[in-house]
Amino acid sequence: MIYPYKDKHPQIDPSAFIADYTTITGDVKIGAESSVWFNTVVRGDVAPTIIGTKTNIQDLCMLHQSPNNPLILEDNVTVGHQVTLHSCIVRKNALIGMGSVILDGAEIGEGAFVGAGSLVPQGKVIPPGKLAFGRPAKVIRDLNEDDIADMERIVREYAEKAAYYKSLQK
Repeated sequence: MIYPYKDKHPQIDPSAFIADYTTITGDVKIGAESSVWFNTVVRGDVAPTIIGTKTNIQDLCMLHQSPNNPLILEDNVTVGHQVTLHSCIVRKNALIGMGSVILDGAEIGEGAFVGAGSLVPQGKVIPPGKLAFGRPAKVIRDLNEDDIADMERIVREYAEKAAYYKSLQK
């Protein structure tokens, strides 16, 4: 379901795929070729949520914010299943592993990878091109060519799947 919140209406690019049983409300912008998968909640009823192009937000995610603290996902971001994102910034080409939690004011650097089940606490910065893992998340190592190729593959495959599922909605 797509709901306004007061005078704020979600702005969703026509090429984006929004799966069934997804809730999107308020000041939310979703870019071209992005996808929001089954049973995900994207709220923009406290501050804006901005989702770039070709970003995939997988099943059962929760995206929200604190007052005056937007949630920003740049282009080509992968957000794994059951992730909670709250008033954070995820830079382009980053991947957030399944079941992770990213809290207010945290920033995930360009091309960084947050491992599954991690907790990135308030205000923590994960540098570009690094693998971070744990509760709380700590930088483990630099990403290698295989890591980067796999992250690119996931973005590509989710864009392909989204296009297929979108074709079924017509």
